[in-house]
Amino acid sequence: MNHSPGPSFDAIALVGPTASGKTAAALALAEALGPQGGAEIISMDSALVYRGMDIGTAKPSRAELAQVPHHLIDILDPLQAYSAAEFTRDAGRLIGEIGQRGRMPLIVGGTMLYLKALLEGLSEMPPSDPQVRADIQQRAAALGWPALHAQLLAVDPVTAGRLAPLDAQRIGRALEVWTLTGQPLSAFHQGAKPETPRWKIPVISLEPVHRVWLHERIAQRFDAMLAAGFLDEVRALRARSDLNPDLPSMRCVGYRQAWQGFDEGWSEAEIRERGIFATRQLAKRQLTWLRGMPHRTVVAADAADALHQVLALAAKPFQFSC
Repeated sequence: MNHSPGPSFDAIALVGPTASGKTAAALALAEALGPQGGAEIISMDSALVYRGMDIGTAKPSRAELAQVPHHLIDILDPLQAYSAAEFTRDAGRLIGEIGQRGRMPLIVGGTMLYLKALLEGLSEMPPSDPQVRADIQQRAAALGWPALHAQLLAVDPVTAGRLAPLDAQRIGRALEVWTLTGQPLSAFHQGAKPETPRWKIPVISLEPVHRVWLHERIAQRFDAMLAAGFLDEVRALRARSDLNPDLPSMRCVGYRQAWQGFDEGWSEAEIRERGIFATRQLAKRQLTWLRGMPHRTVVAADAADALHQVLALAAKPFQFSC
């Protein structure tokens, strides 16, 4: 099949929760759009940006990376941070460059805040206040992050509902914004946005009908990562003197549980159990984000013909919701 969505679209987004089959679908869709280089993939994943974090992020293999040009993978050292604003800037530049090459950008991943920022823009946030942040850190040290998550739930239930109780960075930032402005962080996300490019990007969302299907795939993938040497990968990261568990890279699902497990002497079985549970919670939050996006075309990820449905959408682009 050698179809193109045509000039009416700037890109196509292929999203879904972790382990829903996005990588395989993206590669098949890229080939369908033109085996001779009709598409390029823009990774929309906050973990794939990091070098040296290959196994635990389920990073595409060398063969997969060679099959289709990929962007925004292995662009940062784990010591660095990457924001939704930076993704918006980088993805916007890449959409233009790929389009100028006569190819279709495929935006693929599960970091939904990045997609929201790209499509809707981000409101201007208040700058960080070191004293307020220090006060929040002191409260967390005394009470624990789950207690602060509960406090956030009382003042900003929308943001709290999207965060895990141990997501220290995002809980801290949301409480900081509330303390500084008296407004919930979600109000900034929903408020007036600066002028942004009006991208025409239809969204295909791989969402399982049966949650047990996704849970089984998450467990299978985590087991495959353990067999491939995931714990050795974390040991190598821990051996660096400049990395610590509070960095955004080390808070990625799986890495956080493995790091804590090494610190506290957990068995591999306990690291596995906690890692799988955390990944399921991540998938649940991703699905919550997706259900808040009405303009998406849903494909049942657990359907036998899911891949065929994705390819059919590429063949008949007018079926997309925009």
